[in-house]
Amino acid sequence: MSEEDIIAPRTSRSGGRSRASFSATEARGPIIDQDGREIRPESLEQGFREFGFEFGQASPFGNLTREQRIARLEAIAKLLDVAFILPGTNIRYGIDGLIGLIPVIGDIITTAISLWLVREARVLGAPWHITARMLGNVALDGVVGIVPFAGDAFDVMFRANMRNVRLLRRWLEKQPRM
Repeated sequence: MSEEDIIAPRTSRSGGRSRASFSATEARGPIIDQDGREIRPESLEQGFREFGFEFGQASPFGNLTREQRIARLEAIAKLLDVAFILPGTNIRYGIDGLIGLIPVIGDIITTAISLWLVREARVLGAPWHITARMLGNVALDGVVGIVPFAGDAFDVMFRANMRNVRLLRRWLEKQPRM
């Protein structure tokens, strides 16, 4: 076979097309599902549209109830502030104290997570004075946390995220149930 036949195949001698000149849909054949049934290509296109995700429109976590959101906030706050116990002592610490050991970048990361918790509180309907106190806790934790070693000790003892969840929880308990 010559190089020209590979690049641009000729028609067969019988006048018909050679195998290489079939279109992609003719060569592919039918689409079969796992049960052996034939699937029409149009139905596949429709099915893939259902799985679309638009970034500004929907939450990737789905529609959570108020209780589920609060439980998620409490779980993240516990992970950040009191998830572990220092062996041989009764001192509790979280990943906020561990990530904070990375100079500057660690404190920026944990402050961003804490700010996300404040945002979630706002989504739950927390008023401005509650979110302002929460932001004050996050700011104090972030600013003092930048100081090497002393800031990390402050992170372990201050527990800004647990304070914020407690503030939110107290406010929610005063709200009438719907």
